[in-house]
Amino acid sequence: MCGTKFSYRHDGEKERPICDHCQYIHYENPAVGVAAVVLDENNRILLGLRNRGRKSGLWCIPCGYVDYEEDIYDAVVREFKEETNLDVEVERLLDVHSNFFYPDKHSVGIWFLARRIGGELQAKDDLDDVGYFPLNDLPDMAFENDLKIIEKIKSILKDADAGA
Repeated sequence: MCGTKFSYRHDGEKERPICDHCQYIHYENPAVGVAAVVLDENNRILLGLRNRGRKSGLWCIPCGYVDYEEDIYDAVVREFKEETNLDVEVERLLDVHSNFFYPDKHSVGIWFLARRIGGELQAKDDLDDVGYFPLNDLPDMAFENDLKIIEKIKSILKDADAGA
């Protein structure tokens, strides 16, 4: 805040960067990410092949970060459009997990179940390819939490079939 360099000191909870001059504490908060799970009429999941970062060449549920002052529901619709060229409508919240796959960037992921309402499927932005995959025959996945979400989807579908 005042321009003085931080030093790491204990603030009563843990070691944090604290300004030696004005005592400002810099809290290293996680980024918030959103992802939309879209299934086709055969209950195959739409995945994207990543083209950037340490997880390049692996598949994931299309996702991205929430912009500052952006609503999470708006963010998931925007991110999904940016990466897949599809318009979606959020149906419900699926799950929330902490992501620790990048040691230098902790994030909180929020997964939504969404349905396609328009657009033509096309890989864009952070993705080189997009496609629908059977839930039991997935490509090499980038993120462990996506696999947890897919297991949850399988359980939801199984429960829906049992109730039908």
